[in-house]
Amino acid sequence: MYKVLISILCSTLCQFSLAQDAAELEKRHGFKDIKLEANIDSVQGVKLKKEFKENDEFDAKLYTIDHPDYEKIGDVKIKEVEVKAYKNLIYEISVIADKDPRLMKALESLFGKADYDIKNETYFWKAENLVLKFRQHGKHHIEMLYFSYVIPKMMKEDKKQKIENIANDF
Repeated sequence: MYKVLISILCSTLCQFSLAQDAAELEKRHGFKDIKLEANIDSVQGVKLKKEFKENDEFDAKLYTIDHPDYEKIGDVKIKEVEVKAYKNLIYEISVIADKDPRLMKALESLFGKADYDIKNETYFWKAENLVLKFRQHGKHHIEMLYFSYVIPKMMKEDKKQKIENIANDF
């Protein structure tokens, strides 16, 4: 009887702690004050790098961020910050920083233990509306990639709407 109660208690506590970690990732919703799904105009130091087609069909823009707030994480140097936007809404944030084991420890202290994707050699944390990936980027750097699930859904809805508009035009 006690073993059953202890196992139920442990599994409940584990699920609660995992839910809190996903909630923390969802609450932060991006890197520093760069938030996913926010308007690109809300970010300081934005410079258009290029316009491109996401998945060869959606007009998107790639921006670099050049601002003193994004030069370091603690005392770890950031090499580059880029964001992708669709209809001026940020759906991806890429932060490339010096390789430092303290970054992974800090992320795990905030979001809990990461899952690992063996195929892509990537650690990741997943929340309801976003994912944060942590992976090697060259020999001396790592990349933290924040990705929103909301904007790609919007892209698909826009595509459906375009098809409906064409169908209605017959």
